[in-house]
Amino acid sequence: MRVTSITQEFLCPIAPARMFKALIIDSKNLIPRLLPQFIASVDVTQGDGGAGSIEQVNFTEASHFRYVKHRIDELDQDNFVCKYTMIEGDALGDKLDSIAYEVKFEAASDGSSICKMTSKYNTIGEFEVKEEEIISGKKSAMGIYKVVEAYLLENPHVYS
Repeated sequence: MRVTSITQEFLCPIAPARMFKALIIDSKNLIPRLLPQFIASVDVTQGDGGAGSIEQVNFTEASHFRYVKHRIDELDQDNFVCKYTMIEGDALGDKLDSIAYEVKFEAASDGSSICKMTSKYNTIGEFEVKEEEIISGKKSAMGIYKVVEAYLLENPHVYS
């Protein structure tokens, strides 16, 4: 097995607590509502939504994928950190065993936040993840972040 790790950091005009609540804590409700053309539902299939829980993201026919399952490994609401692992689904294909993610929101001096995200691609055998595949996944994740960010900017009372 090979592990390819990518870290990215970006600024967000939303306070860490609001982004964390919207994007992590209430994502199962918010994301399908904001992106109904791509995400049909997010269902907690095991657990209560905290560490150890399994969530299944069901995509619409407009997506290349049918579903993915994530295991919540750590959920630290005080420090705005979430670690989770994609453990199942057609997005893994036949070359990836899993993808582990760590998302952390830190406060910036002006009340906005800095989002730090690390992705670790765990391959099956000696397969090496191609840069264009990583870039594609990053673009998809950033698209979701930007939709949530825009929603929170337009609705300053939500998740406050």
